[in-house]
Amino acid sequence: MKEVLALLLLSLCCCLSRGLGDNRDSEGYQGTGASLAVCLPDTCALFRELAAMKERLGTMDQMQAALKESFGAMGQKLGAVETKLQGSESQVEELKKVNTAQEEELKALKKSLSTAQPKVAFSVALRDSGSGNIGPFTTNTPLQYKRVFSNAGSSYNPATGIFTAMVRGMYCFRYSMYSNNSGRPNSVVSLMKNSEMLVTTWNTDDSMNVHESASNAAVVQLEVGDSVYIQLWANRVLYDDSNNYNTFTGFLLFTV
Repeated sequence: MKEVLALLLLSLCCCLSRGLGDNRDSEGYQGTGASLAVCLPDTCALFRELAAMKERLGTMDQMQAALKESFGAMGQKLGAVETKLQGSESQVEELKKVNTAQEEELKALKKSLSTAQPKVAFSVALRDSGSGNIGPFTTNTPLQYKRVFSNAGSSYNPATGIFTAMVRGMYCFRYSMYSNNSGRPNSVVSLMKNSEMLVTTWNTDDSMNVHESASNAAVVQLEVGDSVYIQLWANRVLYDDSNNYNTFTGFLLFTV
């Protein structure tokens, strides 16, 4: 645009020179006079157009400078965004690594717990064959549950009816009791920890309703060597047969 403006100015100068020369020839040149100040109509219009073009060129230069500055600012912002994005990607990769490491640690911990936690559980019934009453005995007597459904950890002894804790922990125990099958009900049993009575079930009603069951349970902390068993009270009886009415169950909840 500036080159075009320069060409227009050059053409204007040439036109003015020819105009002045024509005036000297036609009117006679009288020295420096007012003829230099003469402005032809077309020339004035051309001057105004050139002035307007110059003004527009100045405005376009300003707009170009503003656009350049705006593009520069946008470039800086894009650079900052790209830097942040790269930083975020790096953080994501680091988090993935941390997450993977934590998953591996969790797997190792679960494996360690599964191998370190002792497996202790048993479930037994009073008779392994036959039917009939158990008792009465002249003294309180531990019941020998002879039919073994399960005995993980081998902490229950079917020869004595006693569970012995091999590890320190919290244990859950439950038992069921079935009254004598004939005559007046006369059944009382207790869950014992060493020589301590924990819970008891009774059925000594004077009526002849003998076909009754009862159960009880407790959660207790045991030390290594503690014993747990079911005790039949002196002069009391239980009935059992292949239906396994009388059961004794226990298991380790967790070590302490």
